[in-house]
Amino acid sequence: MRSQFRPCIDLHNGQVKQIVGGTLHDTDVKQLQTNFVSTQPAEHYARMYKESGLLGGHVIMLGPHNDTSAMSALSTYPDALQVGGGINLSNAQQWIDRGASKVIVTSWLFPDGKFSMDRLDQMEKLVGRAKLVVDLSCRRTKTGNWIVAMNKWQTLTDMQVSKPVLEALAKKCSEFLVHAADVEGLCNGIDEDLVVALAEWSPIPVTYAGGASSIRDLQLVTKLSKGRVDLTIGSALDIFGGTQIKYTDCVEWNRTGCLPTEL
Repeated sequence: MRSQFRPCIDLHNGQVKQIVGGTLHDTDVKQLQTNFVSTQPAEHYARMYKESGLLGGHVIMLGPHNDTSAMSALSTYPDALQVGGGINLSNAQQWIDRGASKVIVTSWLFPDGKFSMDRLDQMEKLVGRAKLVVDLSCRRTKTGNWIVAMNKWQTLTDMQVSKPVLEALAKKCSEFLVHAADVEGLCNGIDEDLVVALAEWSPIPVTYAGGASSIRDLQLVTKLSKGRVDLTIGSALDIFGGTQIKYTDCVEWNRTGCLPTEL
């Protein structure tokens, strides 16, 4: 069993971008640090993932003005990409109907920063457990714990990532998506402790994102998680302007489990 590469399409103001996770703010635009802004539309990447046969990727809408771009990606590769960002009870089924394989929910589950099991129950009843991904993207505290963050990772919630929490939530959804917000977009290495914890604590599939800087991180995550956690790679990829990881190598890893021979 080995970890898989999961592709992504991050949208900001309708454009495909790679952003340093901790710098995205609703009010202070000056704090935003962008690693990459694509000249290609979202459907370009969806088509690429389709041609490579990649499944389980996610389209994340970071703020407003992204619906059109997200819909174009989903229509290009229907029933293969998950969609998240602003998902709530009023639009979740609409996104499934538009071609999303699953919807990813975060902030809506935390009114005023406090987790609502009632809301999760409502969402599960609406779209079904098989179509639901809970985003537990988090920040690490000084004491070493991970706290779920919402509103583009600006606001800490009342939920600590733990085995009891993951076991309870897993009864209502089919996957977890976890961005390590403190290292997201920095390409300085993954949060290894978090990967180990997710593998040990989660009874359902988990995709980890944040800090990948080498094709060997796929091998590392496989080792740390015994293949139970998949890895999303963003800013380090050549298709997003990165210099550290070739997209074709990630596709080859998924297909064969082999790293490039020159490494």
